[in-house]
Amino acid sequence: MTSFVSQKKTRVIFFGDSITQAGAGTGGYILKIDTMCRAEGKGDNYEFIGAGIGGNKVYDLYLRMENDVLAKNPDVVIIYIGVNDVWHKSTFGTGTDADKFEKFYQAIIDKLKSKSIKIILSTPAAIGEKTDFSNPQDGDMNEYSNIIRRIASKNSLPLVDLRKVFLEYDLKNNPANKDRGILTTDRVHLNANGNKLVADEMWRVIKSL
Repeated sequence: MTSFVSQKKTRVIFFGDSITQAGAGTGGYILKIDTMCRAEGKGDNYEFIGAGIGGNKVYDLYLRMENDVLAKNPDVVIIYIGVNDVWHKSTFGTGTDADKFEKFYQAIIDKLKSKSIKIILSTPAAIGEKTDFSNPQDGDMNEYSNIIRRIASKNSLPLVDLRKVFLEYDLKNNPANKDRGILTTDRVHLNANGNKLVADEMWRVIKSL
């Protein structure tokens, strides 16, 4: 007699801001990951859920983690935050100082670890696509990406280094040094190429866990 055990799907939550919110929509990177997953015959193994809210910064994630992440019992959480923490400093004067950014980020990790949830970190990709570091926020974007790299190393967590990957792609594909239109629509939010690049990078790490 053969017995069939129904396999529980690995539930992956993408936790972030408007980039992740859009990622769950048509053409978004989360749907692209789901399509790639099915194409590789792994559709029965994974469930992908977007938990992005526009304008969110790291402490917004911390405050809504209980309802939007933990209540859904994920197996894996991908943290993709940092753009607004940097961007809102100059646009609204409400960004997040580097030391606070690191503390809140670590607090999110500690909470997820306490529930034995696997964690993947991601650096923020871009606020402007110029490759000569003349985008106004490049200094902060590099600093906050370094904070996330350091946190990943300290906590022995996998990292999707979108900051590095986007720059490498732009160096090859943006000879005119444009500030948008290669991977983003508006310097920040992803176009079709950007969504594909993020999906490729994240899916590679998700299936390696």
